[in-house]
Amino acid sequence: MAIENPSREEIGAILNKAKRIAVVGLSDNPAKASYQVSEVMQNAGYEIIPVNPAVDQVLGVKAVASLKDIEGHIDIVNVFRRSEQLFDVAKEFDQIDADVYWSQLGLANEEAYEFLKEKGYTVIMDRCIKIEYAMTR
Repeated sequence: MAIENPSREEIGAILNKAKRIAVVGLSDNPAKASYQVSEVMQNAGYEIIPVNPAVDQVLGVKAVASLKDIEGHIDIVNVFRRSEQLFDVAKEFDQIDADVYWSQLGLANEEAYEFLKEKGYTVIMDRCIKIEYAMTR
């Protein structure tokens, strides 16, 4: 099975509806892509929730160790982890109240994709949320 992302129009609708983005692997290093992308999304008005057990806070927000530590609904889980780690994140995603599983540009995992699609989730892989946001404005 090949990974099929939603259309650009569907991605635009997802981003228009979304308010809270949990970022798995968000670094507190401003030189890292996860930081730069999340900063742009935060400045665009999204609530960013850093998910990284190795940092205290990022972008002025207290970090949590795992997705399960987040209270309330999450619109998008944006994942900055190596492709081989995406399935583990997908299993945790399935245990929380979240709508969209999104792995960043260059990251994809068919096992994670199939696991989540079979459960009816919206899955986006190998796409940069910052670029998609800019293209749908």
